[in-house]
Amino acid sequence: MDKPLSGIRVLDLSRILAGPWCSQHLADLGADVIKVEHPERGDDTRGWGPPYLNDTQDAAYYLCANRGKRSIAVDIAQSEGQALIRELVATCDVVLENFKVGGLKRYGLDYNSLKEIKPDLVYCSITGFGQNGPYSKRAGYDFLLQGMGGLMSITGHPDQAPGGGPMKVGVAVVDLFTGMYAATSILSALIGRGTTGEGTWIDISLMDVQVSMLANQATNFLTSGKSPGRLGNSHPNIVPYQAFATSDGHIILAVGNDMQFQRFCQVAGVPLLASDERFATNRNRVHNRTLLVPQIESLIRTKPSSFWLDALEREGVPCGPINSVEQVFADPQVRHRGMEMQMSHPEAGEMSLVSNPIRFDDKHSNSDQPPPRLGEHTCDVLGQLFPDRADYLDSLREKGVIR
Repeated sequence: MDKPLSGIRVLDLSRILAGPWCSQHLADLGADVIKVEHPERGDDTRGWGPPYLNDTQDAAYYLCANRGKRSIAVDIAQSEGQALIRELVATCDVVLENFKVGGLKRYGLDYNSLKEIKPDLVYCSITGFGQNGPYSKRAGYDFLLQGMGGLMSITGHPDQAPGGGPMKVGVAVVDLFTGMYAATSILSALIGRGTTGEGTWIDISLMDVQVSMLANQATNFLTSGKSPGRLGNSHPNIVPYQAFATSDGHIILAVGNDMQFQRFCQVAGVPLLASDERFATNRNRVHNRTLLVPQIESLIRTKPSSFWLDALEREGVPCGPINSVEQVFADPQVRHRGMEMQMSHPEAGEMSLVSNPIRFDDKHSNSDQPPPRLGEHTCDVLGQLFPDRADYLDSLREKGVIR
């Protein structure tokens, strides 16, 4: 059965994570994604290891975001390479890029140049700070934006606590969110094009995305005028909603309403705590967290994690362990949902990747093509585009324009 984006072709000029994360998602949904890479260097993340896939030169970092694509190696700094890309654009629906502002204009590969070739082109630009504004010329990386965009001011333990201070998130969440915003924007633009017949230029910045994903913390500030601070594993608006030490480890207790708090108190053997006016409602528990949390800490520390997880689960009180990544992939729910997938790699044999979480009719939406080797599809793609110009392509290969 055809996938939703079958027949859509994406020319992917992006590299690192935000752009490739977007285009991998589009590839999983059925789009033909042509990944353009430098003939010698390729995508930077191919070398961002260890670990590397067996004896190949590709790092696991690269593998996480490039499933389902066709790689062509073209040097766009050379005029012949630019000409190839322009001819390719005429056959594409979408161009995705994450060069610095104005970086592609000197090659004639910016939106205004390419829409002359393909008037209904959907062109998506991902940058650190957007196409305009005082920071627009700056390069943007996830870590920088987690700091500049406020995320690190609310992540980590308070300054006065042991180990306190700003902390980044353990994965590049700004890049990942940006990739998904880019994907939904592209899909929306394609739907709009189907109605109007017109293309568009999408401007997405990591800074804008980071500010938007502050979510309730942003509106907490906009409503109160007070900047939220770091609370470690606690929640600014819900109590108790944090990690607690048990007698042999840690658990997460995520009490979302007053009934759940009452049931927790029953399991903990302190039912009167739930009827205490200071703690009976979430509003009061938040106001009196410094009184309540130490009591809960003392209670939970008296028994092992298994006791709390089993007893609270039976009573419908949200809780869970803090798993290592190894434990995540051994978890029966994760295994049942098939989140670890196997693919065949032409050099390395069987390889494991993380599945796309989307399901259609209870089937995962994953491309069946592994992450491509550098320039693996140059001959196929350009051979289809120029079926009668083999000598021309050979001359470009000799010049190092293609690989």
